[in-house]
Amino acid sequence: MPPRDTPTARQARLGTELRKLRERAGKTAREAAGLLSTDQSKISNIESGRIGVSEERIRRLAVFYMCADGALIDALCAIAHEHRGQFWWDEYRGILAPGFLDISELEHHAHSLKSVQSVTIPGLFQTEEYARTLFGAVHLKLPPEEIEARVEHRMRRQSIMRTDQPTTIEATIHEAALRMRFGGRKIARAQLEYLIEVSRLPNATIRVVPFTSEDFLEVTHPVLYAEGPVPQLDTVRIDMPFGGRFLNSEVELDRYRELIGIAEQAALGPEESRQFIHHIAREL
Repeated sequence: MPPRDTPTARQARLGTELRKLRERAGKTAREAAGLLSTDQSKISNIESGRIGVSEERIRRLAVFYMCADGALIDALCAIAHEHRGQFWWDEYRGILAPGFLDISELEHHAHSLKSVQSVTIPGLFQTEEYARTLFGAVHLKLPPEEIEARVEHRMRRQSIMRTDQPTTIEATIHEAALRMRFGGRKIARAQLEYLIEVSRLPNATIRVVPFTSEDFLEVTHPVLYAEGPVPQLDTVRIDMPFGGRFLNSEVELDRYRELIGIAEQAALGPEESRQFIHHIAREL
């Protein structure tokens, strides 16, 4: 099977974690290749996520790398068992850019999610009309069918909130995002009313940072922190106007955990935030 041209973020992450284990053990790619009776280029492709790797090989490599973290290895093996076409977002492959599939994949597999946003409402909490307004922004100039595919995909992402075992989601939203009237008063008010409805879900927590807060939050782009099945697989996604970035180094994860903690401390409590959103909605 030829190497993948565009591995998913999760496939790439599996390879990254195997490379980290090898480097931590002081082993070379040539040594790893010798263990698996293959060539060095295949190890390189495995570690870049361009080709898959079996559970048996992962466990052999873990022993070779002297990794005794069974929970981590089990989690990596679980990724190895996943395949294309297994999940709902695969329906959008070839329709939407890979980044859309990667965010669905990240949210689906996360044990919990935390986000900080300063200008827009988090995607998981958006109404259909609010999302359509954002995707229909003048600077994007998307064709109607692309807008509808993006909106449909965004609405389907929200299914993680209402399953038998819903994902825990905590969002810290700046007041600026609540007061933006994207799409006009009617759409903006409906969005705030939906946000209040979501805030009552047992697995959702919404906190608002008011304009009166004196703490400076250096969050110019939406930040999403996804907790993995083990801490080593935690991931941060930074959303930008023309794409997103996935971060997973220990230094980056520590920095964004701290940032999210600061944002939560600067915010109102959940009940006070709900009343605050209600007040803004009544003003529209």
